[in-house]
Amino acid sequence: MRGEVMGDRVVTRPIRWSGQVAAWIVILAMTAAITAAVLVPRIGGATPYTILTGSMRPNMPPGTLVVIKPVPIDQIGIGTVVTYQLDSGDPTVVTHRVVAVRFDGTGKRLFTTQGDANNSPDVKLVRPVQIKGKLWYHVRYLGYVNTFVNGKERQITMIAVISGLFLYAGYMVTSDMRARFTRRSHRAAS
Repeated sequence: MRGEVMGDRVVTRPIRWSGQVAAWIVILAMTAAITAAVLVPRIGGATPYTILTGSMRPNMPPGTLVVIKPVPIDQIGIGTVVTYQLDSGDPTVVTHRVVAVRFDGTGKRLFTTQGDANNSPDVKLVRPVQIKGKLWYHVRYLGYVNTFVNGKERQITMIAVISGLFLYAGYMVTSDMRARFTRRSHRAAS
């Protein structure tokens, strides 16, 4: 079996290759997660939230990252998944599906919502002022990361992850250059 010399060890090519593939898969997965959770929402004017309860199962179990984009109220209808404040001005939000649209005595819309896993609609009607936006996209389990990394920690984590990725890329390039130099030196010595 052919291998290459690294220090005092001989590393076989398939082992080295599989290690590089695994590392690149991790790098790509982390890049995709950061892109989905932070970059795309920021560019698109959307806000990421995390599903904390089982009310939107099976498609959006707890830990799902939901990205909510503000839209005009007339674009919200039956079947639309919205995130809304429980009470106007209260930061607590819920993500549920609109199951009915009504109008009050002045002609303003009122929405009846319901979690996909719930047996009955929510008791309180939702006014347009409470709605943060409608679902743009969701990613299962990425919400746990979003919940863990919030506010100042998010910026610090982003910088650390990006720096780590650049350092790892630099390590990969220099180790590859060293390996090539070692191979050339061995060939020249033979």
